[in-house]
Amino acid sequence: MKTIVAGHEPVTATEFIELALGIDLELFTGSATESALERAARLDVAHEVLADLRESDPETAAYAESLLRTLPATTLRPAGRRPRHTARRPVTTRLATGSAVAA
Repeated sequence: MKTIVAGHEPVTATEFIELALGIDLELFTGSATESALERAARLDVAHEVLADLRESDPETAAYAESLLRTLPATTLRPAGRRPRHTARRPVTTRLATGSAVAA
């Protein structure tokens, strides 16, 4: 990507969108690891920013509003079957009872 926005060269498409639109995508999309309290605080700020955007830039506001409807990325589970859970048997050790092997 060779485009330079405001003196910064974006490395990823996400960085390009953030620089071009002037909004933080994570503010509107969230994080898979955020707590309920963090989510509530983030959404409060996102709605305030969205209200300002509706007045100044309706197209960016529409994009940001669509981001609010997306789910945060979650960690992917490995494909395949889950291992069966079986009861563990106690490990018993057998003691050698006087048997010797002649060489």
